[in-house]
Amino acid sequence: MNIKITECPRDAMQGLHDFVPTEIKAAYINLLLQVGFDTIDFGSFVSAKAIPQLQDTAEVLKKLDMNNTRSKLLAIIANYRGAEDAVKHKEITYLGYPFSISETFQLRNTNTTIPHAFENVKRIHELCISSGKKLLVYLSMGFGNPYGDEWNTGIIEKWTEQLTKQEIHHIALADTIGIAEAGQIASIYPDLCSKFPETEFGIHLHSTPDTWQPKIEAAYKSGCKRFDVALKGYGGCPMAADDLTGNIATENLLGYLQSQNESLGLNLTKFQEAMDYSGKVFG
Repeated sequence: MNIKITECPRDAMQGLHDFVPTEIKAAYINLLLQVGFDTIDFGSFVSAKAIPQLQDTAEVLKKLDMNNTRSKLLAIIANYRGAEDAVKHKEITYLGYPFSISETFQLRNTNTTIPHAFENVKRIHELCISSGKKLLVYLSMGFGNPYGDEWNTGIIEKWTEQLTKQEIHHIALADTIGIAEAGQIASIYPDLCSKFPETEFGIHLHSTPDTWQPKIEAAYKSGCKRFDVALKGYGGCPMAADDLTGNIATENLLGYLQSQNESLGLNLTKFQEAMDYSGKVFG
């Protein structure tokens, strides 16, 4: 399978008001692990005050069965201390760091400036190397922002170049508030893939249910290899807006990729079980 799918229960759950019991979180993620996704974005090592829903990530991890899965685990971190906590767990492959190209959102999301955040990235990457982990950097606000900060494709390229100079080769553009347009995606990805051929570029889109397909198609046909999704389109970023714009629904992406004759190699029986079980998580 050339396309890598990251299922994101962490992103789907993080904005829920009512706390989901640890046992239910773990049971849901264990079903997702059996489907065969490339990666499961399962939790985060961040302040419980900031994201109370994910304060039990370490406890959830203890309950996950990694013996019968090909999936890798990804945990989100927002600072060096979180990275130190995450790298202690041998089951985790990827640490994901949200690096915003909007100064306003970087302050809002991780309480730090862009220059300070980049210093964090470099330190965290060194920690990942010494701990046998991989760092995936999300370029948050990758398609524009509502805050009036400067945005253009040159800024994306500038920071991609800075990241690759640090030997960071897993980068995903994140449409944090759901404003990306298909034409934008189609113009950005071919250029990045051509200029940085050793880098694996992903996309993390937030979208309304009726606007997902042109965006996914544009990314797919423009060389994007890694797609972040969540069952039934649950979730979004609680730091970006009060009214959450959901993730791309996994079932929609799978349907599109099948229409393109992509061989997914997923256990669709377990996928349906996870779809059915999701009601216990999300109500």
